[in-house]
Amino acid sequence: MNVKRIWAIFIARNYEFFRDRAAFGWNFAFPFFIIIGFSFIFAEKHYQNFTVGVFPATGEEEMFLDTTIPSSFQLEEHLLFTPVKNREIGEDLLRRHKIDLLVEKNSPANNYWINDSSPNGFLVEKIFLVAFLPGKEQIAQRKLIEGEEIRYIDWFFPGLLGMNMMFSALWGVGYVVVRYRKNGALKRLKATPLTALEYLSAQTLSRIFLLMFTLFVVWHGADFIFDFHVQGSILLIFFLFFLGGLSLSSLGLILAARGTSEEFTSGVLNFITWPMMFLSEVWFSLEAAPDWLKSLSHALPLTHMLKAVRKVMNEGAALVEVQSECIFLLAFTAVALTIAARIFSWNE
Repeated sequence: MNVKRIWAIFIARNYEFFRDRAAFGWNFAFPFFIIIGFSFIFAEKHYQNFTVGVFPATGEEEMFLDTTIPSSFQLEEHLLFTPVKNREIGEDLLRRHKIDLLVEKNSPANNYWINDSSPNGFLVEKIFLVAFLPGKEQIAQRKLIEGEEIRYIDWFFPGLLGMNMMFSALWGVGYVVVRYRKNGALKRLKATPLTALEYLSAQTLSRIFLLMFTLFVVWHGADFIFDFHVQGSILLIFFLFFLGGLSLSSLGLILAARGTSEEFTSGVLNFITWPMMFLSEVWFSLEAAPDWLKSLSHALPLTHMLKAVRKVMNEGAALVEVQSECIFLLAFTAVALTIAARIFSWNE
């Protein structure tokens, strides 16, 4: 491999990216828009609570006036109460899972309604019934542990950065190389001493440089606004993102090795990126998912990158505790880059 030739392609690709102001700006703007939007959506803890409808009531001041509902239930911090005008409206809200439990105030029989297909309703029903038990504080001995709260925004932020990195790596490498092949740029490069491995290595290095540059700016900008809680080493977090960026870029090279149709490549990229986004725990955890789905998720590089980053960021893990994820990402990169170099074609 000739370092000078790799460096020349590396510089040329970077110049091309920075001169495209629309793409350059969007790589920074998109993560900020998402993180700001989610910070407003999840700013209120109501999203983490259960919702109880109380009827008949037209306003909050009427909900528990002269009611037989136990005060311990009314004061439960994880329950959000909402007034409901009458029973018919409440049943409709239950049917559509807008509320988790419906209770009737001033009812001698303490009437309540639940939706039998709602898991949340099942849990709120238990809380409601326990509130009527005498001496319920003696049922079991309560033990407390101390721990710092992990906000959803702290858990979600690595997923957002990983998602942005995934789209940028796959589209910035896979789609761009196919476009070069279609417009004849690769055919002209074939007449030079440049080898396929050198060209692909330069594309990978250029993309990882741009990914890390974007990551650095977005991370510090978002951290300045939202003050993220980082338990572990920031340097280790950036190292893990670096390994993840390499693996995702090498995956993009496999897609770019033979493609000649931008439309077909676009479809394949969408087919890969969207399932990966949902299976790699970008938006939500798969802790309760079936085992076969977890196994499928563990075959994806984005899953290992996010798992390792969250261990470091939210749990304070050290390098030795995420070494298995690092080994997977390095092995995936080596295998993918080798496959891409073997099947790469300049014009087919």
